[in-house]
Amino acid sequence: MNIEELSKSQLILLTILVNFVTSVATGIITVSLLDQAPPFVTQTVNRVVEHTIETVTQAAPAQPAAAASAPAPSNQDLVTAAIGADAARMVALYSTTAGTSTPALAVGTYLPAAEAVVTAVKDSLPAQIVVRFADGSSVPASLSREGDGIVIYGFANDAKLPKTSVPRLIPAASLKLGETALAVGADGAASTGIVSRVDSKNVYTTLPDIGAGSAVVDLSGNLIGVAQNATPGLLVPADTITKLLTSTTTAPLGTSTAPRA
Repeated sequence: MNIEELSKSQLILLTILVNFVTSVATGIITVSLLDQAPPFVTQTVNRVVEHTIETVTQAAPAQPAAAASAPAPSNQDLVTAAIGADAARMVALYSTTAGTSTPALAVGTYLPAAEAVVTAVKDSLPAQIVVRFADGSSVPASLSREGDGIVIYGFANDAKLPKTSVPRLIPAASLKLGETALAVGADGAASTGIVSRVDSKNVYTTLPDIGAGSAVVDLSGNLIGVAQNATPGLLVPADTITKLLTSTTTAPLGTSTAPRA
């Protein structure tokens, strides 16, 4: 067959075949020569091969080390964060006539999702108040709902309210005995305790007297309940707050502003 009659594909295959045969022949000849060569020649060739392998290995890019996993937050970190969130939502309630320069009528906690303030019944609270937030801002509020030992105040639709973390309202049935309970009292002091008992109406904790209306949270900063006025450590459970927030019955005051669901 005349080589000029071969197609391009046949020429490529022929070239590959020739290269393959040449490589095999070269390998056989090299091995044969090394077998017949003096020992020092074989050692030199081996050193060259080893040095070449080491050089290639060192030049290869190192594999990136696996990113160290972030350490889990310690119990102290969780406590600090939860108390900080509770303090940021704590509010003071003042009379609209006396203003914020007088002692607060009560303390409560701000519920950003509902744009409302909840506190425990303490003596007689007025229908119209001024709420002072942790950031120092003050906003008027009106009595919206009242019952089962708590009072809820709402704001006008155009009220400028601060941005804070939004807590979940933990059902009493989800609480476990011995679960951590944290609070910032009316005097600004942080307290820690545990859930000691839960029944159909109340949540009992080992917290000291933190002041009626002070919120109690878990390690995630979610709301367990608010302190009652009667007994230290006794809470109105978050279920009661949820029930009152979703109730269609408002306080019998024509000027009240309902919280937003």
